Amino acid sequence: MKKLIGYELRKLLGKRLTQSAFVAVLLLSALFTISTYQNKYASYGGIQAFGGEAVALDKEIAARYAGILTDEKVQQMMADLAPKSDPQGLNAIYLYQNAMQSAVSARFSDMYGNWNGLRVADVFGEEEIRIGYVDGWICASRDMQKGFLFLSFVILIMLAPVYSGEYGGVDSLILASRYGRTKCAGAKALAGILAALLATAAMVACNMGAAFLLYGSEGLDCSILFARLILTEGYIPYNLTCGALLGYQILLSFAGAVGTAAVALVLSAACRNPMITIVASAAVHIVPALLPVPESSSLFRLLALLPVYQMQFESLMSLGQLRGGLPYAVWALPVSAGLLAMGYGASRRIFASHEVS
Repeated sequence: MKKLIGYELRKLLGKRLTQSAFVAVLLLSALFTISTYQNKYASYGGIQAFGGEAVALDKEIAARYAGILTDEKVQQMMADLAPKSDPQGLNAIYLYQNAMQSAVSARFSDMYGNWNGLRVADVFGEEEIRIGYVDGWICASRDMQKGFLFLSFVILIMLAPVYSGEYGGVDSLILASRYGRTKCAGAKALAGILAALLATAAMVACNMGAAFLLYGSEGLDCSILFARLILTEGYIPYNLTCGALLGYQILLSFAGAVGTAAVALVLSAACRNPMITIVASAAVHIVPALLPVPESSSLFRLLALLPVYQMQFESLMSLGQLRGGLPYAVWALPVSAGLLAMGYGASRRIFASHEVS
């Protein structure tokens, strides 16, 4: 069985279309990361910085106030970082100088740049908020999210020919063999699932490696809630550290890859042509995200557990927490496990029951 799985896996990964699609998504992901990094901006004390210098300046400022957020620290940041110049009719909350200034102004400043009277408990309740350099990690998470969504389509392309590529002659040879309807059919499904997991692991390794290289390791233990305004509007509304955020994102990406693979395998077994399989798989995969269902509805909470939302992650994680403090998103794990069992069993059965002449 191991030899069969290895053979099928090499066949999948050796296809030029698969290799080209995967290289393309890696390059696209790298483009997202580099673009975000190069567009970084920070200013403080008359100094303006861009790109890597802006990251260094943001990290330097964040280090001065790192630790548990207190009312005293808020007052100190307001005194040090609030805009000193006249906003000239603009709302001071939206005037951006650096990541830490934007974070404190968004929550504790009025439109004129003065303290709005709110205290830490008024904004965050009883939550203990650890602050530091989180800007790079949240940006890295959002860039990864875009890359994983494109990766899901690469998985569909990669797995389309698993079964449908055999129809037209080769299927009769496979199914006429001793183990064609049992071990061979199962090896194809297992190889497809393993290929999806390997592609996801490679994507995670490349993105996380780039994030550590560009942003360092600072801030992984800090809260995502205290970030610059543009990164928190409409974002995950509850307290998570950057490390936990990335952990959930990676876990959901693997779960989404498995669910995507399951759908692709079933349709590959049901369709007679790889191109038809790609089109059908892509339609089934993306349709839930195109339905006009508001995020406030109970139906959306079910749709959000499907693979397309697992791969894009943010909408699913935004649906709040369960009583134990775990994100609602963890329900996606049993959903993916169910899809995996369904995809493996159904694809094997459909292919094995295929009549050949």
